[in-house]
Amino acid sequence: MTDQIVITQSDGIKSIRINRPDKKNALTMAMYAALADTLVRADEDPKTRVVLITGSGDSFTAGNDLNDFLDNPPTDLSSPVFRFMHAMVDFSKPVVAAVNGSAIGIGTTMLLHCDLAYAGTEARFQMPFVNLGLVPEFASSLLLPQLLGNAKAAEILMLGDPFDGQTAADLGLINGTFASDKLESMVRTKASLLATKPPEALRQTKALLRARPNAIKARIDAEAKAFGLRLQSPELNEAIAAFLEKRSPDFSQFD
Repeated sequence: MTDQIVITQSDGIKSIRINRPDKKNALTMAMYAALADTLVRADEDPKTRVVLITGSGDSFTAGNDLNDFLDNPPTDLSSPVFRFMHAMVDFSKPVVAAVNGSAIGIGTTMLLHCDLAYAGTEARFQMPFVNLGLVPEFASSLLLPQLLGNAKAAEILMLGDPFDGQTAADLGLINGTFASDKLESMVRTKASLLATKPPEALRQTKALLRARPNAIKARIDAEAKAFGLRLQSPELNEAIAAFLEKRSPDFSQFD
């Protein structure tokens, strides 16, 4: 377990705090492994009624840590990132998110697998996969069209533009927004209410609401294969080089 994922338990709520504020809570493979292991244990623990996920500092998570990502590319389904994704899909209890700042890449797609999600008024969301020469992940290519329709999902995933918390709420990606200084206490109140509900009724309700876990996991796996191929692409190399050199990428050379 890494100290960059902080776990606390109180009154039936297991809180998971992504705790790497100096790096905007960018996720490493060790952090993904800790998240996956925590979810598996929490699902088996009768004292855990609800999981609450948030971040430290001014970010929820900036997505993948670039250096760790390049050193440990998630090229197959044994990667900690895909273990985390499957653990989220399989998790039978309510998951609540408090998006306390920037939610980039998986920081946004993760919310498609939370049961309740709220953001601070300063939160920003973005799924910039195509901009990086990559493809969507976490079954977002399946779930986002179901939520928003094909046209809006294509706009968000293909253009990769950022959007704010109110837009996220209007789209139905999150439940609503709170003032940033009130966010965590308000979301904890929501989690506390869930923790007092009949646990089996909650689990069955969640199972009914999310009635296609096999389809979701199949899409995660299909995206993973495409993602792995994109990791070897010259487009990704150009996107990373441009990022490191602090310039705009030039994709004009590619067909």
